[in-house]
Amino acid sequence: MSLWTPPADDAPARLADLRVNYQAGTLEPADLPGHPLGAFAAWFDEAAASGMPEPNAMVLATADAGGQPSARTVLLKQADARGFVFYTNLESRKGSELRANPRASCVFPWIALQRQVCIVGRAELIDRAEVADYFASRPRGSRLGAWASRQSTVLDDRSSLEQRYRDLEARYPDDAVPVPEFWGGWLIVPETVEFWQGRVSRLHDRLRFRRVVASAALDDPSGWTLERLSP
Repeated sequence: MSLWTPPADDAPARLADLRVNYQAGTLEPADLPGHPLGAFAAWFDEAAASGMPEPNAMVLATADAGGQPSARTVLLKQADARGFVFYTNLESRKGSELRANPRASCVFPWIALQRQVCIVGRAELIDRAEVADYFASRPRGSRLGAWASRQSTVLDDRSSLEQRYRDLEARYPDDAVPVPEFWGGWLIVPETVEFWQGRVSRLHDRLRFRRVVASAALDDPSGWTLERLSP
């Protein structure tokens, strides 16, 4: 019987019985480089080498001006000394929320490794020249899709979306698809970067880099302190 189609009176018990006793590894301060960028790069390389699908997928949480939160999965496209970069329609729900309330959190749920990385910080728009460079590197279909989708707005039906895409294919028959003004990138500048390793009996290891120098880059050990959190 499928987990998602049990008798109604059995569903809570089935869900409550789902658990994993984490035993994949441990995490000590000496296991991490001295700054959050190096630690993230090391863990990301391990996630990518594990063969898990899309290790750059991260759950991005934003909130509107009134504090109402929303979350979705986006793809990390760059991690450097500035922070973590993703691209999107700037008029989407997340884009509108980040303009109104430029605070964000993102989580890399590397479940296969019994790990996660949690980032909290502020959001800044990426320079348009950098946006254009990245947009040009995307497949033509993705560039046309960026134009076709009025992201987060209500569609009458899918056919209207597909017709817009066909119209754009005709408008831009070659590879020269310009970057839309409503499309861009966001940089998440972390205040904290937490590394979580699952442990037996839910006594997980949580090590958090916390920014102590406001202008510190992510690869500057002197700008961060490392602290252990209770699981």
